[in-house]
Amino acid sequence: MATIAAISELEISLISSFVTLLNEEQEALKVGETSALAEIGAAKTALVEKLNGLESERRAALSIAGEQNTREAMSQWLAKHPEELTAAVNWQKLLKLASEAKQLHELNAGLVAIHLQQTSEALAILTRRLEHDSLYGKNGQAAQISGSRIVDSA
Repeated sequence: MATIAAISELEISLISSFVTLLNEEQEALKVGETSALAEIGAAKTALVEKLNGLESERRAALSIAGEQNTREAMSQWLAKHPEELTAAVNWQKLLKLASEAKQLHELNAGLVAIHLQQTSEALAILTRRLEHDSLYGKNGQAAQISGSRIVDSA
């Protein structure tokens, strides 16, 4: 079984790669380069799977049972093992990177929401314009009241 320090070093490497992908995703979202998002999403998914595996290894190394909080268990383990300086330093780096990743993820989710809202608004405008801006309905007959007094009275 790998040591806590070794596991956390691997986690730092993977989450650093994840942060890089989140930054790439953000740039793609900013410039509207949607073609890059599928590849970035696939790479993120692969990294998350690897990170989950490493977390499972760390939980096993810490002898964490069931739903016990990982942060709490890690803090307790570090308190019992003050000689594990590398593990302590790595843990702090990992927490910092995880916080950065969370912030980037939330920002990217906000950018996606803005793009979805703009797309929905554009579709709504186009579909309403087709339905309401026509003097004739889909069946070729004169449209019902349009909401314009000038046109409706003519």
